[in-house]
Amino acid sequence: MIDFSSGPIVRNILAYTFPLLLGNLFQQLYNAADTLIVGNFLGSDALAAVSSSSSLIFMMVGFFNGMAVGAGVVISRAYGAKDMDRTERAICSDIAFGVAAGIAITVFAVLFTRHILVWISTPQSILPLSASYFRIYSAGIFFSVMYNVLMGIMNALGDSRHPLYYLVISSLINIVLDLLFVGGFGWGVWSAALATVISQAVSSLLCLVRLLRGEGGIRIRKIAVDKNELRSIIHFGLPSGLQNSIVGFANTVIQASVNTFPAVAIAGFGVYSKIEGFVLLPITSFSLTLTTFVAQCAGSRNPDRARKGAGEGLAMCIIAAECVGALLYILAPYAVSLFTSDPAVVDYGTRQARLEAFFYFLVAISHGCAGILRGAGKAFVPMLVMLSAWCAARVLLVRTALFFIHDITIIYAAYPITWTISSIVFIVYLRKARWLLQ
Repeated sequence: MIDFSSGPIVRNILAYTFPLLLGNLFQQLYNAADTLIVGNFLGSDALAAVSSSSSLIFMMVGFFNGMAVGAGVVISRAYGAKDMDRTERAICSDIAFGVAAGIAITVFAVLFTRHILVWISTPQSILPLSASYFRIYSAGIFFSVMYNVLMGIMNALGDSRHPLYYLVISSLINIVLDLLFVGGFGWGVWSAALATVISQAVSSLLCLVRLLRGEGGIRIRKIAVDKNELRSIIHFGLPSGLQNSIVGFANTVIQASVNTFPAVAIAGFGVYSKIEGFVLLPITSFSLTLTTFVAQCAGSRNPDRARKGAGEGLAMCIIAAECVGALLYILAPYAVSLFTSDPAVVDYGTRQARLEAFFYFLVAISHGCAGILRGAGKAFVPMLVMLSAWCAARVLLVRTALFFIHDITIIYAAYPITWTISSIVFIVYLRKARWLLQ
């Protein structure tokens, strides 16, 4: 357990971020395992089928992930103020909300699987494969929602180690089951989704057991909704949830544009998205750390410490992003080749990786500033910035440019352009909002 309201700032940030980074790494591993194993065992069409579902999955789960971040702010503030009774009420309300929301999204996704895939222009050649994968994944999406809720609670309490342990276990389970179901039994692309669902169920159960036993002096006695705490969770979480969902929706629209290109281009785009998930891990980990750090300092009424930690954490985030980006530029062809032996797919994935690699510092600025603002209770600002730049501007740019020139490079370039826009806005806002953490 790490108390960000006291102790050395840099050491605490790194001590919290490192297990969080490893945990996110293993989460990304089991997300990528489907793509990697399907691509190697079942070929490019199956790989494209899995890739075409990725943006849909993010769109559906993203809202609840954002709500979990908002709940983490409420829990971190209560925990930072040493108000254990309120902390317990917030945790119980968060879990109850997650259960209800997880059931609702599962039912919706299963019922409308094929309609959603048709809506995003999934090519007819891979539609049956995409539908079989997405339907199985959707049937278990409840566990994905609950894992993110429970992990967010543990992180808010300053515990980033146990989520790491549980992710290691679930990642290994997913990889073993992927190899067994796809490579051993030859069950097809749907079985990769089944392996993911089982592994997510295991990680959710482990997190729940840990919390029920008592985490950081907090023992959950009854899962019930406290109206005031739920209201606070919605207040802090809704902007982040809406942001994730609408960004996911924008990515789905972008995916529809990608789906107008050949299957090898769709597969290359999907492979890069999996690789990018690994590359962005230091950024997202530092961003989550900054949210928890600032929220705990705000709860303990220590604005000077919050400002200092925010600046130092953001600097570390930017440095880490550029180091990983430079490494990706060098290793891009080899990284893409892990997922497929098709030279055309490798070429598409490598082109996108090398075009975007040196712009990750912009992602670090955007995510880092967003994390600081959420911890300070200003979640509406990053939501507005991200929706304007990463959704509206990106979709408008891609759709307009592709109307005149049907070249997938336009889609690749849209990302660093919109990262630049959001970074500039965040920097200007934070420089002017000196009152933010007072």
